[in-house]
Amino acid sequence: MTTIKASCPVCGDVELTPEQMRLVVCNRQEWSYYAFQCTTCADEVRKPADAEIVSLLRSGGVTITPWHIPAEALEEHQGPVISYDEILDFALWLESHDLVPASFTAAP
Repeated sequence: MTTIKASCPVCGDVELTPEQMRLVVCNRQEWSYYAFQCTTCADEVRKPADAEIVSLLRSGGVTITPWHIPAEALEEHQGPVISYDEILDFALWLESHDLVPASFTAAP
């Protein structure tokens, strides 16, 4: 059985099986990571996973979970940031306005 050595910031080196590790590979390389629950302190440890680490963990039998960031989330946005007051005003406006036509909600 494959044993993977990883490091917990609290406990130091720990030995894990591939099933105890989670490898998340993102379409943005810098957002890929691996995570595990420390077998000593039970803390979740999350660390970045570059291409070399992804390759090593994959060859060790760790299952890859793909993570795709939609292009819309990565777009540049311009203009002022929406304030908390604007969000609150919109929420209050929604409470007093029926956006669904009455004909769709009326019983036959």
